[in-house]
Amino acid sequence: MRRARLLRDPGAAHTASRHSFFRDPSAFEVFRMPAAPQTAAFGAIDLGASSGRVIVGRVTPDGVGLAEVHRFPNRPVRVAGTLHWDALGLYAGILDGLRAAGTAAGRLTSVGIDSWGVDFGLVDASGALLGNPVHYRDARTEGVPDRVHATVPAADLYAATGIQHAAFNTVHQLVAARDTPQFAAARQAMLIPDLISFWLTGVAGTERTNASTTQLLDPASRDWAHAVTDALGIDPALFPPLRSPGDPAGFLLPEVLAETGLSGPVPVVAVGSHDTASAVAGVPADGGNFAYISSGTWSLVGLELDAPVRTEAARAANFTNELGVDGTIRYLRNITGLWLLQECLRQWQADGQDVALSDVLAEADRATPLRSLVDAGDDAFLAPGGMPRRIADACRRTGEPVPETRGAIVRCILDSLALAYRAAVADACRTADRTVDTVHIVGGGVQNELLCRLTADACGLPVVAGPVEAAALGNILVQARALGIVHGTLGDLRSLLRGTQHLRRYEPGDRRPWDAAAERLAALRAGVPAA
Repeated sequence: MRRARLLRDPGAAHTASRHSFFRDPSAFEVFRMPAAPQTAAFGAIDLGASSGRVIVGRVTPDGVGLAEVHRFPNRPVRVAGTLHWDALGLYAGILDGLRAAGTAAGRLTSVGIDSWGVDFGLVDASGALLGNPVHYRDARTEGVPDRVHATVPAADLYAATGIQHAAFNTVHQLVAARDTPQFAAARQAMLIPDLISFWLTGVAGTERTNASTTQLLDPASRDWAHAVTDALGIDPALFPPLRSPGDPAGFLLPEVLAETGLSGPVPVVAVGSHDTASAVAGVPADGGNFAYISSGTWSLVGLELDAPVRTEAARAANFTNELGVDGTIRYLRNITGLWLLQECLRQWQADGQDVALSDVLAEADRATPLRSLVDAGDDAFLAPGGMPRRIADACRRTGEPVPETRGAIVRCILDSLALAYRAAVADACRTADRTVDTVHIVGGGVQNELLCRLTADACGLPVVAGPVEAAALGNILVQARALGIVHGTLGDLRSLLRGTQHLRRYEPGDRRPWDAAAERLAALRAGVPAA
């Protein structure tokens, strides 16, 4: 069967990668374009779980300025029981955004793409997409981790890849998909930003920061974990060749230029294509003793390290070692973040309530602190739908006071998130043998002043909040360095942000109530009901 050949015959997959749709990026000249610093304009395509944006960044040796030129919805679609991403709808939004970028900037110096991790599109020998990519929140991976661990025990999988356990990891999605007709016809699997890059350029590649989320990559060698792929019968050649942030990824195709009205040539640069990799590159830290929280639908909480930590203690604490820009390691824990709040708002609005985020945050600020707590990382909160009821049910189940008003529910969410952040920072420092003196929050959560203040109190550390658009900034700075507009280390790039981006500092208050609340939450996680 073709499926078996693709999974187990390296020669078959090698041949597949040479089909006519694949263009060798080494055939492209190095693209250091003669753009003067004052005219350099970079396009950042930033795809999030609920929306996509195209942002134009103007970069000079003195700083970075941003302008969002187009935003479009990202609406997952359930068809015949399977939850999909609308890949073509996203691509249409990207083309509209590039057209708007050309209007705003006159000419784009280059383009970079970042998105969420783990999900992929299957592509046939002609380069055609074999159906819309399946959403990581789909139920197809239920029970699959147990099947994977029967072949590669969880401890061995972590020792090889350093990636935290999650049912939606790419390795589990591939095993779930391998018996489908689409997989049988596939010749390449392209992670979401790589699929978009392929459509824009005709060049196939797999960017390493996103590849590290698959649970199939060795974070030390930065190559595929062959012991894992061999054991599971997954040929790494299923993925296009690996490339790193700053590498050339091709040029916008003539038809893309015609569709968007852009003047060519416009190079595409591989950036930290996992949005968290770009967001961490956009952390305006001054020195290395910092923890970061990339706060959005998910909260990614951790440290930036020089080498992976793959100890049993790290695995037990559920920390992941994902690749970052310039050979760094994003040592972090993935927490269900503002998804809880977003889903509550969506449910209340669906129920006909006239509710705005600012209103419920004001109500939460007035609510009793630390009254009701839940485990924000509980898998029970992963699926969409009915979130206010599910939070109330979780409190009822553990003996916590049941929040009955919108303000009480939102305060429960934010207090619980701040405690999750506190635990993640403490566990990261403990397992990596590091200390930190500041917590940086970047991403959409920066705009939630109550959450930032609670995080400072919970962690007992100063919080520096900003920038909101850290992923776009990291994306753009990698492009600018690749094109020779700016130079230097990752620290040098970050120094450009500190003087040009709005940052707000929150000092911690009394930590004692949070110490007691953390003990209470630990008891709840251990199954000990509240007294």
